[in-house]
Amino acid sequence: MRSAIRSCLTAAVLAALPPMAALAASPAAPSAPPAASPSVPAEGKLSVTFVDAQHYTDAAYTHPYASDKDLAAVEGDIFRHLQKLARRGLPPGDTLKIEVLDIDLAGRFEPWRFPGTDLRVVRDITWPRMTLRYTLSRGDRVLASAEERISDMNFMMSANLYPDSDPLRYEKAMLDDWFDTRIVKRVATQASRAEPG
Repeated sequence: MRSAIRSCLTAAVLAALPPMAALAASPAAPSAPPAASPSVPAEGKLSVTFVDAQHYTDAAYTHPYASDKDLAAVEGDIFRHLQKLARRGLPPGDTLKIEVLDIDLAGRFEPWRFPGTDLRVVRDITWPRMTLRYTLSRGDRVLASAEERISDMNFMMSANLYPDSDPLRYEKAMLDDWFDTRIVKRVATQASRAEPG
């Protein structure tokens, strides 16, 4: 069985990340990105909410148990990546609302293998997973709405353009596939139906 150890962010790197206090979650209420409903002005509108983040399965880069700072780092990276996808594929007039219900990063911490060290061990059986609830709309019309448990069981064999140093490289590739399949293709289908025959 092939295995690889994903590079972990050091405390110094985490400290250098921009403040994401607004992203920190609490059990009593959903956490959210810095703006209540962040948007992509020139393209479409994107809203991302991280729901009950303290109960996520695995959402910390460097520790088995996520602190508020750990959650903020992961949520911030996911939010910024979804922003990039929206800029690329969400046309003006469309709105995409995403609730992140669970995060389970690729790999697992194995403290018994590396005593005293928190290292994330990535194996082909520890694929990334997320649970998303989303609604894609155009004006008052809903184009798509669903709750999905997305995953990438072939993440170690699939082509991945993100660098090994990116702690979210497997999750970004998974989100890319999800966005292209669920959002970009749906937008293209709606556009083709709107064209005069």
